[in-house]
Parts: sequence; structure tokens; C-alpha cells
Amino acid sequence: MPTSLTALDQLPIRLLDTGDLLACSDLSEDRGWPREEHKWGLLLSAGTGYGIDDPTGKGLIAACVVTSYGPDLAAIGMVLVAERCARQGVGRRLMRHVLELSGDTPLTLHATPNGQPLYEELGFAQTGRAEMIRGRFTPTEPVPDVPTRPATAEDLSAILRLDREVFGLDRTHMITRLPAFADQLRVAEENGEITGFAAAWPNMDTHVIGPLIAREPATAQALVASLAAVTDRPLRTDIDVRHTSLLDWLKANGLASIAFNAVMTRSVPGLPGDWTRRFAPLTVAAG
Repeated sequence: MPTSLTALDQLPIRLLDTGDLLACSDLSEDRGWPREEHKWGLLLSAGTGYGIDDPTGKGLIAACVVTSYGPDLAAIGMVLVAERCARQGVGRRLMRHVLELSGDTPLTLHATPNGQPLYEELGFAQTGRAEMIRGRFTPTEPVPDVPTRPATAEDLSAILRLDREVFGLDRTHMITRLPAFADQLRVAEENGEITGFAAAWPNMDTHVIGPLIAREPATAQALVASLAAVTDRPLRTDIDVRHTSLLDWLKANGLASIAFNAVMTRSVPGLPGDWTRRFAPLTVAAG
């Protein structure tokens, strides 16, 4: 029997940590999502997780993670409710808890079509759109002649400066985790200046490309091609739909559209930074 609405309203919401990794992954699987243990590990270590335990002892019935970038922005992701408790208000209750704790901090999230009405009810507005694409990169279109190379420890300060300039806020606590989190981290460099960087990190049977920061589409294309050259897995990434030339190029080279998500914000008219150089997020769960 599903847990009653009254019981759900009374269950405590607690903080999650890396010790809850398996329970979070089980919850993902319960809703038909990939387990994504690697991504959950990053989010629970770099962000703040919230969850509701099943009173019967069967793991979590709800969870989400908030990744803070200081007082000017926080990202909400991995909002999940167990199938047995769906449509009983538990997701709304968890989100209201997060909103109350966030106070005046502007918030952002990526919403599926199913989730978007709830977020609109809670004061979020759509301010952008991202297209999720996936497939085996098979180069048939030319790759721009932009030099790229593996990132080194000496590049980190330049990567952080570029990321802050483009993202608009300091996300050192996320970017400094990339060398350990990602299988590949590459930079584009011209005349001694780093003009872009991108990572490919493992997610089940794919490599997710993100973040993807680049001076222009040609640099983004070169970075993607260089990452694709060192993996035998399909690629997946979430591209801002305004970057039509990159999307067209990726689709011409073997990737296909699989979903669209709304980029939503609350208490701010849009994301900070320079969208023209921000092609893909590190992950849609954290921006």
C-alpha cells in the first residue's frame, strides 16, 4: 500500500551525504533513471542533499541535491520521488523545504516536461532550453583546426579564471573536482592562451561531455572531437538550443536528439555569465 498523504506530510526531511550514495542510486533506478552512482557521488560531496526515508525501511522515498555558488545562485537537481509515493505531494513538500532554506538566493534547475508545471507553481520561470543529444561520434563533417591538448595541473588557475568569467560565478569547488571526476579533461589553447575547456565523465555506458566552455563554436567542436577520439563509448551532452551551429554539427557527426529540458530560474531573470561561450553544463543537476 502506498504511504498515505498524511504520513508523508509528517515524515522528517534530513540531510544526505556520501553514505547515502547507494540509497540515492536505488531511488534513481526505482523511477526508471540510470543509477548514476558516479554523478551522485560528485553531487553529494560538492552539494547539499536532502531526503525522506521510507518509514518501512526500504531506502529513500524522495531526494534532491542543491549545489550552491554563493549568495547569487544555487542549482537544484536530482529531484526524485519513489514510484510508490508518486502524485502524493511528497515532491512538492521536499521542494518547498528547499525553497524555504534557500531564502532569497536565486535558484536554477533543468526541468523535464513532466516536472515543469510543479516548478512553475513554485515560482520558477522558463528562461532557456537545452537539447540532450546522444550517439557515437562519427566524424563526417570537418573538424576545425583548433589546437587542443590534455589539461595539466598547471592549467588549473587559467581554467578557473575562464570558468568564472563565462559562468559568471565562482565554482571552484566543482571545477577542481574535474580531474578526479572526469576520464578526460582537455583545453583549447591558441598563442599561449586557454580559449576553452571540456571534460568527458563516465555515466553508465556513455561519456557525458560537460562542462563545455569555448570561445566560439569552432573551439567547442574541436574540443568535442578531441574527447571523442579517446573513447569508445557513445557521447551524451546537453547543449543550449541557441547554439544551433554546434547542434547541427554534432547531429551531422552521429549524435541524435533524445530530449529537451527547460532551463528554469527563480528570483532572477536568467543565468549569469556569458551564454555565448557556455555550450553545455557540467551536469544538468548542478549547472
